[in-house]
Amino acid sequence: MPAFDDKTFEELVSLREEVRRLRRSLNRLTPAIDVLLRRRGFRIYKREPPEDLLLPPEEYREEYYRMLQKYSFRLFLRDVIKHQDFFAIDNVTRYATTDVTREYIKYATKIGLIEKKSYGYELSKRPITSFGPTLEWYIAEVFKREFGSEAVWGVKFKRPKVGGDYDVIAKFDGSLFYLEVKSSPPKQIYDSEIAAFLDRVSDLSPEIAVFFMDTELRMKDKIVPMFESELKKRFPDPPEVTRIERELFEIDNRIFIINAKESIIRNIEKVTYRFYKQGTSIN
Repeated sequence: MPAFDDKTFEELVSLREEVRRLRRSLNRLTPAIDVLLRRRGFRIYKREPPEDLLLPPEEYREEYYRMLQKYSFRLFLRDVIKHQDFFAIDNVTRYATTDVTREYIKYATKIGLIEKKSYGYELSKRPITSFGPTLEWYIAEVFKREFGSEAVWGVKFKRPKVGGDYDVIAKFDGSLFYLEVKSSPPKQIYDSEIAAFLDRVSDLSPEIAVFFMDTELRMKDKIVPMFESELKKRFPDPPEVTRIERELFEIDNRIFIINAKESIIRNIEKVTYRFYKQGTSIN
């Protein structure tokens, strides 16, 4: 990364804030998500279920949002959920050093996510069956905070043929942005999930669709081949899955496959940059 002097850095920060301001203004001037969905024949039936959500009280959520930007902290929370009825430090140190894990435990205790007991620790709110809803909440917050976009998560529609959850739907500069959010590693993803994602993309017709996996593992080894196989089933001349860079891939500049390597925020930025640079809007 190039080094910037203080003046240049301040100008970049100011420019970024101006872009956010303009996007917030554009967001107010363009139709709301509900309107964009109704134009496609969709009405939200359920959204943002609170049952499995692992959130602290409101006064801690700004800091918690920043903590969730750390991959190691997200992995820590998954292990906490896995051992929610009881855990010691050794049970949740798979992805960070002992010192870092102690700091995470101290922080999670401070904000009320976990409680210290004489025999160890436990999750304050139980049961939590999955980290998935919390990850969806975080991705929706990324759109709101970083891009000035309207966003909803955990969305359900009453559809006669295509069902399932639409994990995150955002309005991005007047376009509909749909993300499938996977908190499981690639080895736990199956062909049926790829097929269901493509079915929902076909039914919803968003301008941009993203299959996101919260992993730093390679996408080329298993996920990309599953997409290629499913596309061959659907099209006599299937579109190619092409690499943008590293583990970011695209299909016809409309469907993107990304992971969490480097940064979730940065990878979403790269997707939107790629989409608008190509100057293509597919209906």
